[in-house]
Amino acid sequence: MARFVRWTALVAAAALLTAGCSGGSSDDGKDGAGDAQSSAAGTSGTAALPASLTAQKLDWGRCKATADSAAPSSDWQCATLKAPLDWAKPGGSTIGLALIRSKATGGDRIGSLLFNFGGPGASGVDYMPAYSATVSALHEHYDLVSWDPRGVAASEGVRCRSDKAIQAAEDVDATPDTPAEEKAYFQDAADFGKGCEKAAGKLMAHVSTTDTARDMDLMREVLGDSKMHYFGISYGTELGGVYAHLFPKKVGRLILDAVVDPTADSVGHALNQTRGFQRALDDYLKSTGQDPAQGSKKIAALLKRIDAKPLATSTGRELTETLAVTGIVLPLYSKQSWPTLTSALDSAKEGDGSELLALADGYNDRDSSGHYGTTTQSQRVISCLDDKQRPTPEQTRKLLPEFEKISPVFGDFLGWDTAGWCHDWPVAGQYDTPEVSAPGAAPILVVGNTGDPATPYEGARKMVDELGKGVGVELTWKGEGHGAYGSGSDCVDSTVDAYLLKGTVPQDGKVCAS
Repeated sequence: MARFVRWTALVAAAALLTAGCSGGSSDDGKDGAGDAQSSAAGTSGTAALPASLTAQKLDWGRCKATADSAAPSSDWQCATLKAPLDWAKPGGSTIGLALIRSKATGGDRIGSLLFNFGGPGASGVDYMPAYSATVSALHEHYDLVSWDPRGVAASEGVRCRSDKAIQAAEDVDATPDTPAEEKAYFQDAADFGKGCEKAAGKLMAHVSTTDTARDMDLMREVLGDSKMHYFGISYGTELGGVYAHLFPKKVGRLILDAVVDPTADSVGHALNQTRGFQRALDDYLKSTGQDPAQGSKKIAALLKRIDAKPLATSTGRELTETLAVTGIVLPLYSKQSWPTLTSALDSAKEGDGSELLALADGYNDRDSSGHYGTTTQSQRVISCLDDKQRPTPEQTRKLLPEFEKISPVFGDFLGWDTAGWCHDWPVAGQYDTPEVSAPGAAPILVVGNTGDPATPYEGARKMVDELGKGVGVELTWKGEGHGAYGSGSDCVDSTVDAYLLKGTVPQDGKVCAS
């Protein structure tokens, strides 16, 4: 089971990301630690931090290879930041957060530009070096910085299941049709939560978005920046909004791209995604000359056939309905991948599930040796700590007709997900919706894409409204895929660059044509 929110999915599937690092032993001695006596965390209702945290000096060194990725070039440095395990007890136990950076390549350095690539659960340490080519204009004037949030990858990443157990769980039907399948579905969800609790221990209750937003401000202070300059993508937009709410006076230049609707609870988010992925599928079908309604019915019928009898593949594994849906989802993240979807669907119609399985494996972080990454596991641990809403199986059954009406392809999967994702979770959720109001903050640029499947376009306006008057500024791109910056629009890229490099705030409501 994997919730469809990761902006990084296509990048991971294409194996573009090769960075890996751990703390090194050298330091250039040029980074300020900020004012050891001041802590932005203390201004937002949390006890002031000890100097052992605010004045810590990061031990930047050469990034190292990991089991999952090769080391990046020598332009990149890695270090470990100490942060409180429990932000309510800042003088207590600490957790190590893995950071990566590359210094500004040109003159007139503005400061650090912090990136979060979404998920939740995406490794910034892995993704940042590959993404640097996309933001080369920004790299001239900013140190590019990212990190593995708490509970992710090198920052005590949570692994709830073995590779063997994950593969076995892929046989569980995520759209149960019988009482036996429903029992297995919810038992699997409960077992997953128990595995996470055993693996994470005390950390399980301290990986929320609020915890990570506080980590960000400590990062800002230790890096020596008076203001937070930030680029948040997908879930990273929710994180950016929460940061702005907690630390409005510390907001510098914030970009929120591929925006999560902050007014949606977990059911509302699932409904939004059902609309978004169906909208993207409709656009894909139109591009192939098909009627969207008829094309969707054909795909839904194919999925029913696969549900009744999984397809054989060249790997010896079977393509189940759940894996097939995941394989269809992945190419919808980018218009450039639509031809791949056509080929995979054509093969599946002929009885070969190999291509759809390969796409599903890409989304699920499974490599050719059968090893799974931790992204989807961390994603669930973080989001279930955030999400207070826990729909019961009975409530979900009543919701299914609404989901199915929106999408015959994705409705069942995302409908059942509302109950299964955090079923019998061992830690209570913290809120129904995140608080992102940020009165007094500097203008924040919010970028929405009309064809975004995972974070539908309507969420951008909701974020602008919730940030508050004079804070949120909306930029619209009439495009396809998840995210707008670096996706082919000179208008979007130049507007974002002008904001980050010169502080030029566009008119609220500016529209960039495809």
